[in-house]
Amino acid sequence: MSEIYRPPLEVRRRNLLIVGVTAVLVYAADLLTKIWAVKRLGDPDESIKIVGDLFQLELTRNPGAAFGIGVSMTIVFTLLSLVVVGVVLRTAGRLGSTWWAVVFGLVLGGALGNLTDRLFRSPGFMRGHVVDFLHLKNWPVFNLADTAFCIAGAIVFLLVLRNIPLEGRNPS
Repeated sequence: MSEIYRPPLEVRRRNLLIVGVTAVLVYAADLLTKIWAVKRLGDPDESIKIVGDLFQLELTRNPGAAFGIGVSMTIVFTLLSLVVVGVVLRTAGRLGSTWWAVVFGLVLGGALGNLTDRLFRSPGFMRGHVVDFLHLKNWPVFNLADTAFCIAGAIVFLLVLRNIPLEGRNPS
């Protein structure tokens, strides 16, 4: 039986940095755009057309998950977000693949962005509604954290197709 590959320490440290920087950038962008959206798009009937009816900015507050799923399960989604953050933090130290590090950073930043809403926004702690404001025609309203999840999912799809494990490929 072959030994499990463990990336060199310097590779794992570099990838932890990538996870951290990516997460901070996603989280900051998500937080700042939500603050802007709440301030600028405060009236639920107001929207800003960017590309006609195809893409507009429109404020909504989402108690559930994507596509309006689980609107009465806000606390469950809050707890799931906490689990995701914990798993990412626990697993990130073994990453040997730069692209997996980017995925983990996108997921961590997105989870923290929506978790912040669920913890600190109305109607209350652990029950807060997520601020969504990006609206594509015939698609639910979303935010930058959701976008980060989708980008991460696309990268994961490509990494799985290429059979690249979290630890990266053993160079030997």
